[in-house]
Amino acid sequence: MIILHLGFFVGNCYLWGETPAEHFPKRRGRPPKKPKLLPSPFDVSGAKLKLALAAGGIEIEDKAETAMTAWLPSVADRPVGSSLLVAPPPSADQELTIRPWKVTALCLLPDDAISFLTACAGRRNLAPSVVIGADIAFWVQALRFVGSLAARGRFLPGVKQEKKGYVAVWEPVLSGNDMESLVALARSMPASCYCLTADNMSPDIHAPSVVFGFSALIIDTLARQEAGLLQGKGRARAAGQTSMHQRWLAALKTPSGFLLGDPAELVKLTYQIKEWRRRVYTLSAAPYRFCFRLEEPDPVGSGSEDETWVVRYLLQAKDDPSLLIPVLDAWKGGVKLKITGENLAVRREFILTALGQAACFSPQIEDSVRSGIPAGITLNSSGAFDFLRNQAPLLKQAGFAVMLPAWWTSQGSRARLTITGRAVSSPFLSPGSIGLDDVVSFDWQVALGDEVLTAEELAALARLKSPLVKLRGQWVEGDAGEIKEALNFWRKKASHQLTARDVVKLSLGVVKQPDNLPLRSLSASGWLGDLLQRLQGDKPCPDLPSPLGLNGQLRPYQLRGYAWLNFLSQIGFGACLADDMGLGKTIQCLAVLQHRYEQGLRGPALLICPTSVIANWEKEAARFTPELPLLVHHGPARKKGNAFKKAAEKQALVISSYALLGREGDLFQKVQWDGVILDEAQNIKNPLTQQAQAARSLKANYRIALTGTPVENNVGDLWSVMEFLNPGLLGNQAEFKRSFLVPIQIQHNQKVARTLKRLTGPFILRRLKTDRSIIQDLPDKIESKVFCSLTQEQASLYAAVIEEIEAALDISDGIQRQGLILAALSKFKQVCNHPAQFLKDNSELAGRSGKLIRLTEILEEILAAGERALIFTQFADMGRLLHRYLMETFGYPALFLHGGVPKKERDQMIDLFQGEDGPPFFILTIKAGGTGLNLTQANHVFHFDRWWNPAVENQATDRVYRIGQQKNVQVYKFVCKGTIEERIDEIIERKLELAENIVGSGESWLTKLTTAEFKQLMALREEAVGDW
Repeated sequence: MIILHLGFFVGNCYLWGETPAEHFPKRRGRPPKKPKLLPSPFDVSGAKLKLALAAGGIEIEDKAETAMTAWLPSVADRPVGSSLLVAPPPSADQELTIRPWKVTALCLLPDDAISFLTACAGRRNLAPSVVIGADIAFWVQALRFVGSLAARGRFLPGVKQEKKGYVAVWEPVLSGNDMESLVALARSMPASCYCLTADNMSPDIHAPSVVFGFSALIIDTLARQEAGLLQGKGRARAAGQTSMHQRWLAALKTPSGFLLGDPAELVKLTYQIKEWRRRVYTLSAAPYRFCFRLEEPDPVGSGSEDETWVVRYLLQAKDDPSLLIPVLDAWKGGVKLKITGENLAVRREFILTALGQAACFSPQIEDSVRSGIPAGITLNSSGAFDFLRNQAPLLKQAGFAVMLPAWWTSQGSRARLTITGRAVSSPFLSPGSIGLDDVVSFDWQVALGDEVLTAEELAALARLKSPLVKLRGQWVEGDAGEIKEALNFWRKKASHQLTARDVVKLSLGVVKQPDNLPLRSLSASGWLGDLLQRLQGDKPCPDLPSPLGLNGQLRPYQLRGYAWLNFLSQIGFGACLADDMGLGKTIQCLAVLQHRYEQGLRGPALLICPTSVIANWEKEAARFTPELPLLVHHGPARKKGNAFKKAAEKQALVISSYALLGREGDLFQKVQWDGVILDEAQNIKNPLTQQAQAARSLKANYRIALTGTPVENNVGDLWSVMEFLNPGLLGNQAEFKRSFLVPIQIQHNQKVARTLKRLTGPFILRRLKTDRSIIQDLPDKIESKVFCSLTQEQASLYAAVIEEIEAALDISDGIQRQGLILAALSKFKQVCNHPAQFLKDNSELAGRSGKLIRLTEILEEILAAGERALIFTQFADMGRLLHRYLMETFGYPALFLHGGVPKKERDQMIDLFQGEDGPPFFILTIKAGGTGLNLTQANHVFHFDRWWNPAVENQATDRVYRIGQQKNVQVYKFVCKGTIEERIDEIIERKLELAENIVGSGESWLTKLTTAEFKQLMALREEAVGDW
């Protein structure tokens, strides 16, 4: 286990790490007053650091490791680990001090640091057993901030004097909001970001300086990379360059940036550049901004091209934007201003500097400066439109304040030409009696803002030939193209015929509006109006009684979810049910299938899920919808070709896996499916995978996606799921990235986020266990069986154990036979748990056990929900494997309690887990942790292997399900399908009335079975093995 850290020191990024110590040096005698600099017991060697990077797919220039000093919180003779993954926390009575420790570090080149941080973005682990520290997560945030500076051009070239000489550099320019963002970022900086120094130097603890130093390093690198300047190496020499300025420009194009030349010339150049850049700092340091305010013509004017517009020049106070002073007043001496803290000369220098910079963006401003200090400029309507459309955005981006009329937005005039529409349908009919593909009566109108226009007014707009026109007392953008589109639309609007389905798609933005004019509003009456209101969430879906053939009772919130799924399926739209885990997505989905079957819609539905849950779906379908014809397409004996097509068409439900969907996509395409359902739909979040492409290619009347994760919060993953459900809703992938992903994820544009939610909201239903409307419907404890398949390796080991036991059973009796059966039970459990437990070979764990695969999937959802879990096993060796695996896989600490843990350490574990920021996972052996503990911070309990004693398992569950528990508790009992585990579980379920006898005898009741019965019990069925 390695935790990676990144520190910044004297202009460089250093990668170092922590790993659990094999032993701690023992302190002898009293601690010295000036302790010797000792190696950290958690230090990671340079070779291991490079291996960790390689495991994460990161290549860096092979650079020699270096020794650094890390100033770390320490107790007694050791540093405190940054996480439980490294070492247990110190006890409350131990005194914490900050002490220096020697650590090994790799000095990363700036471009390597950028690549490394980019690879770490959004990740907890770089690779198995390689955890990303909190400081690296901070530097990822800082990199995003610096990237935004670079993208907006907030940097300038300069020159610095260093020990080795003069260096040409690119430096960030921070002012206003950018400076505030840097300071806010610095406040959240972990101390480990600046804990590294050389030798015994004390660290620089002024966080803003550290962030600025990092920003300067990255800006310099990005600026050279962006211009394609990292070509040659070495210093900028005099050859071929006739002046010091040319050498400086050339040095900006080299990786090192070194400048050679006469010392006096270098000093002169430094001064000249400083003076050149002073104008930038003149504007950023002033207590006011230069402001341009566009003022409209006289309200009684005609609104013609010759109307006079004024751009007024003002100074705007930074601390009070409502305070505006005309530039002419600010220029005059002797005028008392409310803006204080500067003299007249500084004020005038600011005005001249600002106008000089603004002149670069506007020829009219440039002309105005030539005539002295102007009050502003006058423009005609065309000039005003040019200022609004082109000049104002540039001035705003350059840091000027720009005040525009309220009717103008960044997209153009607020009052735009739009179309409105109203569909008319009978109030007495429904989608059942009139099809969604029938044509409906529709009334179209062209509007300007809230005003409906006549054909005559549109024609008058077209004749004005001005980009800004006045209509009914308001100024609007007279876009010639839009006016032409509106006229064309008006002339042919009678020929626009729409089906009810078209109206629904238009209202949701799924299809483009007629003639590409913006659709301002769309309404409908009658049953179609009801339909639109339900889709947009203004009206609840109609109540739907539970299907007659459903063998189970739907809770109130499940009835609502089932009705919602059926409603969207009925009108041909895809639905994403994203309920919190444990709320019963499976039964809601099965209820839809049962309802359609009872309504005579008996085409096959295809359900695709992870291999690890195929057995669960099969069991749940048999339990809740026993009359639905069911086919599981899975395993080596599955049908292929026409045999599969014929078999599938006779079913109500066909269950298969993502693995087979990717490999056998052509086979699934041969069937015309009534519906396609994706369970754990996050499996198609990458749209380029075979399984995602295959899912999108399937033909079906309706589509459903099930997921326990909040898909609407993961913008990058949303497109693929929505493209499966409702193709075209969010445009193609490039359009989605341009219109939504970049504005939301990079620019944090809340308006775009709201637009995306409005588009996708009608098709996503997510309820949480904490919702008031849900929690009252839930039982306090929900128990479920989790049926898992064996991997091929597990099946082979299981078969070998059968062969060994069968031979021994035939020649044993009495106590020997009882011991043989109990030993066999233990071996079968170990094989079902994991091959590494059975083989005891300390081998790789991932991907070799069906139980472990399913546990990982569920724990991912628990982590995403911010909840915690207990995991019980009866085997200490399996507990150790789980402990190692969970920490390596998730990068979070996990606790492990077994019989060998001393009472003091056991109490510390409990306190730690019950703490507010305790570890998310607690692994316990059922004997050590099954009784006497209070662990109510967890609300999920896993029985990884079974004691086959209900009372013992219930006692273990009660560590969580007890007084003090504030949440609903979910219990998962793992069972390997087609093995002895499933058959014992079935026996116990059938004989619950004999539970007391079972409790009293533990597992010994199994030894009373005849040899034939036990052989039948341990037999390996064909369905036990999954396609992994």
